[in-house]
Formats: sequence, structure tokens, C-alpha cells
Amino acid sequence: MSTTTESDKKYDFKTIEAYWQEFWQREASYKVSEDDPREKYYALEMFPYPSGRIHMGHVRNYSIGDVIARYKRLRGFNVLHPMGWDAFGLPAENAALKNNTHPARWTYDNIDYMRNQLRQLGLSYDWDREIATCNPAYYRWEQLLFLQMYEKGLAYQKNTTVNWCNSCQTVLANEQVIDGTCWRCDEPVTPRQMNGWFFKITDYAEELLCDLDKLSGWPDKVVTMQRNWIGKSEGLTCDFKIEGSEEILSIFTTRPDTIFGVTFMSIAPEHPLIETLIKGSEQEQEVRDFIGATLLEKQQQKPDDEQEKKGIFTGRYCLNPFNGDKVPVYVANFVLMGYGTGAVMAVPAHDQRDFEFAQKYNLAIKPVVIPEGTTIEASKMMAASIDPGLLAGSGTFTGMSSLQAKQAIIDHATIQGFGAAHITYRLRDWGISRQRYWGAPIPMIYCDKCGVQPVPREQLPLILPEDTDSGQHTCAPLHQRDSFIKTTCPACGGEARRETDTMDTFVESSWYFARYTSPRNTQAPIDRDKAAHWLPVDQYIGGVEHAILHLLYSRFFTKVLRDLGYLDIDEPFTNLLTQGMVIKDGAKMSKSKGNVVDPNDLIHEYGADTVRLFSLFAAPPEKDLEWNAKGVEGAFRFLNRIYRYVMGNKEQLRSEGKITYIKIRTKTEGKTANTKIQLRSDGMFQSKGKIELRSEADQALHRKTHQTIQRVTLNIENNFHFNTAISGIMELFNTLTTLAPMEGDRPQNKLTPAVVHEAVRAILLLLSPMVPHFCAELWKQLGNTHPLDQGQWPAFDIEAAKEEELTVVVQVNGKVRSRLQVPADMADEAIKDMALNDRNVQKIILAQPVKKIIIVQKKLVNIVL
Repeated sequence: MSTTTESDKKYDFKTIEAYWQEFWQREASYKVSEDDPREKYYALEMFPYPSGRIHMGHVRNYSIGDVIARYKRLRGFNVLHPMGWDAFGLPAENAALKNNTHPARWTYDNIDYMRNQLRQLGLSYDWDREIATCNPAYYRWEQLLFLQMYEKGLAYQKNTTVNWCNSCQTVLANEQVIDGTCWRCDEPVTPRQMNGWFFKITDYAEELLCDLDKLSGWPDKVVTMQRNWIGKSEGLTCDFKIEGSEEILSIFTTRPDTIFGVTFMSIAPEHPLIETLIKGSEQEQEVRDFIGATLLEKQQQKPDDEQEKKGIFTGRYCLNPFNGDKVPVYVANFVLMGYGTGAVMAVPAHDQRDFEFAQKYNLAIKPVVIPEGTTIEASKMMAASIDPGLLAGSGTFTGMSSLQAKQAIIDHATIQGFGAAHITYRLRDWGISRQRYWGAPIPMIYCDKCGVQPVPREQLPLILPEDTDSGQHTCAPLHQRDSFIKTTCPACGGEARRETDTMDTFVESSWYFARYTSPRNTQAPIDRDKAAHWLPVDQYIGGVEHAILHLLYSRFFTKVLRDLGYLDIDEPFTNLLTQGMVIKDGAKMSKSKGNVVDPNDLIHEYGADTVRLFSLFAAPPEKDLEWNAKGVEGAFRFLNRIYRYVMGNKEQLRSEGKITYIKIRTKTEGKTANTKIQLRSDGMFQSKGKIELRSEADQALHRKTHQTIQRVTLNIENNFHFNTAISGIMELFNTLTTLAPMEGDRPQNKLTPAVVHEAVRAILLLLSPMVPHFCAELWKQLGNTHPLDQGQWPAFDIEAAKEEELTVVVQVNGKVRSRLQVPADMADEAIKDMALNDRNVQKIILAQPVKKIIIVQKKLVNIVL
């Protein structure tokens, strides 16, 4: 049948992959335009930091995104699939110092190397849209956005306690402190007072919270993490006067119904009133020592650590405005300055934490909410009572229910002028100042005469200096560079100083997805019309470790960009896929653990398509992938089997006529009939003729082909379970090679060639998003003149995919007693009768009465005696 030589059957992946990579680059195959009339689809993976080498985590992440992009193109979408580089940051500084070079050179060299690596993976990016955040052409617009946010009051400066990493010599945002350590270097973080710039993300707290309900395409876990981080609470703010002073200690509580039970006050170690409370007192030094030790412990504490409740009396009292009670003020290690007011009224009778603290320091316990039908004696309490009930010992509110009293007490405080209803959030404003060199300079100027002044817009970008002052290393921070600091005031023209902090690198990654829509725009950060065409991102892909940091900041920036007039959307990412990690020897692959597998070695030995296939087949995308060298070898063998089969039958498959409809033999309630099925226009069948499925083998392969198309389509559309999609393609290929083995081992009853032709083409189209070079080559070898990725995804025929017969399991009292082969269209009543009359079932039933019969979707009959 075939004249193909043995050398033609060898899968030469190096030649094939090099050819198609050059072809796609030359033809600009994945360049897109807004002018395309097809429906848009924006697929995006979180862009990488240019560390120098891609790792298996990159391979998995970008392979997942590429499958989605290629699949959507075949489904007829105009797909935007860009790539760029999150290029600022501390690692480049450290690497530059280590290698005695400049961070810019180090970064751009790495970008060149990694770009080539990504090309070798056959990723279908529109490289004309490539961006690097360290390029002044990018951060120029980031600086403009900063100025516009400053004008709107969304960027401001304040002195505050910050998270200081001594190792990195920089400030960290709250979200960047993980278990008390720096998210980058894992060194302990310590508190420090410092002036810095902040973005007022809290102005958007309520919208950020409410709009989580719009994110139906996001994992529940991520939505919950963000909801908890924003942390909305509703309650009462109330002022307690400090005894013998005009100072006020304001508290926030979600339990105003318990306010008559306050027996002490807890304040955070960072509370600004502490200095006034302890100055000149006997307790001053003791309190200061306690505060220092507590702040250090807080930074080093892990979130799930069980914290011992500790405190110290300040020597001062405050007065409860509701009943005049004198309440001792304690500094307590469990109070957070970042939540509410940093002061908490303590009601030990109705809060377990306060109860434990009161017992430890021998403080009063006063029950004021009594669950109906019970009594509470303070001296006999073993734990706090947190249940609702009726108020006791609460003045005019005594006898009210908890729910009723909450609002009544808030109303009373409001009328009397010492309190009000209030909503607070756990979310704090985003501190963006960093004391490092390799970042976007903050475009502000300090003048002794005029104060803080923005850099004039026409002077943007404020470029990061690449030269250094005499005797400095290339990474010297800006506050050590006199030539950068000295400038003139834009208001008065006098001597002035530039801001020397650079922006948190998360600022760059908070809007890059919008810049991709018009990356070469020289007039504005974003072209509004182009952004309106492409945004929001339809599918975003990245690690769950970014659930709070990057994803929350990107949502915030999207709303800011909307309010600045650049965007008309509320949320940046319609759907989010958080892929699992790549695990080897029970741990995430990392250099420090010595368990890294270099993708370059795998690509050299097996080819990019094999590496992609393994990373997609080994586990569902949301689960961790356990590294298995045998799995890579198995993927390589599978591709070789397909290659040999197609090339071995190439001439027959090339010359086989195409079909528009087929005739099949069907059975309906035991009767056989010929049925003509029109095939859909899917790019596979474009011309003439008709065939009749002449044998059961024809029908079996034809049915399996359409079942596989259906299965793969649903696996991708519903949950991106590429592993089960690939498994289905493997099953189809096994069916093909069983029913139509290669020449030299043919069965007596040959299949109709067009049925084989249909199956082979389906395999190549279905597999092409996963292994694009491989399928593009075989598609070309079969004589197709248009590239495979310009074709159409195959459509399945629901009738052709139906089974003629089904296997129904029969149970008696839950135990399997028989299996029935029944026509697929057999009615449930007929299946029930067939089960009752089955010989094996009859032996079990004998004369016992049947209580009920349960039939499950033509899969199971359970007879209950």
C-alpha cells in the first residue's frame, strides 16, 4: 500500500520542531488585530520574572495557556495571546552584584535567553506585543498613572510603622510578609517607623468585596481568600475618655450589646496614644520593653501559631461612656493596629480570648448577655458565653434581645455624640515605597519652599539612572546617588530633591494585561478603544500563591483605570485557573532542594512536544504534578506510535477521497435499518462522495471517533482537564490500530479507508493544541495545503457517537449478580423486565417478594428484596 521508507517513519523531532518554529515566526502566525471580525478571546498566563532559565513550572503554566489559545483559534475565535516580562525586582540586583554587571544588562540578557526557550516550546504568542516592565517606554506610563492617582488623592505619603527586611534593605507590604518573614528571602521582618508612599486601596474596599460575587469563573478558594483579606466588619465606634485627661481612646466593636460588660481595655503595641499614657509613669520602661519584645514576636509569628495571650498594664484608666465604669488600659499582644482603631473593649464574659486574658491577670468578669432559660454566675464560668440572649445589668437596655440591643445602643451613642455606626475592613492601604535601585522611580520632588511637587508630565519618564556616582556599585539605591537626587523645583525653580524610593514591583504587574492591548501606544498608557475590544481577559492562568497579592492589586488597578477614564470594565479577569506545582521527591522543585529537572535537557532528548504532552497528561491542571521520568518516556513512545502509523500509511491517507455524509446500520428495539447521517462542516470533510459503513468494525471506529471528539471537546470546555482529553485520544488511537493495524498485519475484514481517514484526521486535530509541531507536520504530510492551526476544530455528531448497545449491571440487594447487554434506546420498563427474568437473578430471588426496583440511567438495576 505504502512506498514510505523506514527513514520517513522516524520521528525526527529536532528537525520538525525547528521547521515549524521558524515557519510560525516567519509567517507571524499568531499576530492578531482588532480589525478581525471574529469574536475575540484573550488568553493570558501570568508573565514571568526573567530569572535566566525557565523551569518545569513555567513549562506547565505556559503549556496550559497555549492549549487554551490554540483550541480557541480552532473554534473560530480571534485569540490574543501575548507574552512579556515582569522585569524589575531585587533578584536582578542580587544577581548583578554577584556577577559584577548591571541589573539592566543582566535582565535583558535573561530576557533574550528565555524568549528563545519559550519559542522552543512552540508557544503561540503574538511576540509583536512583547513588553518588559523595566523599559522606560513602559514605566513612563506607570509614572503618569501615579501622578493621576496623586491628583485624585489615591496616592499619598505618611509616616507609619512598616515591615522592614534588613536583608533586602527595603519595606514590604503587609501581603509580602509571610509567616513573619520576607516573601523573597525568608529572613525575619522587623517593624520600623518610616515615611512612605501609599495607594489608597481602602477607598475601593467595599467594591472589591462586592464584586467578588461577579467572579463566578474564579476558584472558590481564591474568592474566599480575598474576601477574608478584605475582612468587612459592621459595628460601633465609641469614644472612651482617658481618666484625668482630655485624650480619647476610640474603639470599634461588632458586639455593642456587650458594652456594659467591659472590664478592661486592650490596645495594640503600635497604638499612637501609648506614648501619652506611659510618659513619666512608673510603668514606662516596663511597657516599652514589653512593646519591643511583642513587635519582634509578631513579625516572626506564623499565622497558624497558637499565641499566648500576654499584656501589660499601662497604669492608666479610661471611662465607659455608657455607665461611667473605670476601665484599666492594657497593652496586649493580640490586638492589631491594622484592624479597627487598634483598641479593643474587652468583655471577658462574652469573648473567649478576653476571658483567658482576664483569668491570667485576675481581672473582673461581668456577664451582661444571658441566654434565655439560663443563669450565669461570673465566679462559676469556665469559658466565655458567646450565645445571644437577653441583656442584664445594662441600664435602660436591660431585658432587650441581643439583636435589638445592638442597634439601640448604636443609636444611643450616636444621639449622645460619643459613638456611631461604623464599617471597618481588615484591608490596609498599599505601601508601595521601596528603598531599592532596580525599580520604577516615584515621580515626586521635595522643595523646602514649595513642599511636595509632582514631576511635570512632559518630563516623564523619570528614567532610572544607569550610571553611578564615583566609587558606587551599579546597584546603589537612589538615596546614595547625589547626581539623581539634585534637581530643581518645578514650581519655583529653586533647589530641590527627587524622591529616592522606587515603586513596589507589584505595581508593574497590576496593569500589564491592559497595556498588552496597545503596547506600542506612545500617546497614553492604554488605547481606550483597543482595551474595550480585548478586555477583560477571558482566561487568566497562574499560581494560587498570587491569590491575594497580584490578583487583588490587579482588581484594584482595574477599578482605578476605569475611574481615570482608560477602561470601561470593573474586573480584569473573567475566568481564573490556578495551576498546581510541579513536585519531585515529595517537594516543590527548587534549586535549594536539589530536585530541579532542566526543561532544556528534556527538550534536547525528547522534544518540546513530548515535554508539553507529559506536563498536560500527568495531572489535572489545578492539581500538583508529581514528576515521573517514565511518564516522559511514555509520552514520547505514544507520539512515535502515531508518527509511524501515519507515515506508514501516508500515501493511502493522502489519496483517500473525502466524504460529506455516511450511511450506517442502526438498531432500534432490535430492528436493523440503514440511516444516512449528514456530516457537519468542520474542516475535515470538504468534498465529494459518500460511503457506507460496511461492517461492525467500520461502525465501531466511526462511533469511537465521534465519541472522542465529544469527550475531548467537553473536557476542554468544562474544566480544562487535558489529562482525560489526552487519555481519550490515546483510546481512539488504540481502537484505530486494533481495527486497522499497519500494513503487514492486516485482518481479513478491512475497514473502509475513509473511516480510517476520518479517525486519523480527528486524532491530529484533537491533539494539535497539546503537541503543535508534531500535528502540524503530520497534517502537512497528509497533503493538506493549509496549515493545521488555520483549520477548524472537529464537530462531533451526536447520533454517530451513540452506542448501539449498553452494558447494564444488575444487583440484588446491592450485590452484583449479572450484566445485561441491551439496545441503547431500550425503555427502562423493558430493562427492568429483562433483569427480573435473567437466569442468574432468578436463582437469587426464588420466591422472595420484590420490595422495589431502582434503575440508574441505563447503567444499573438494583432489585431490593
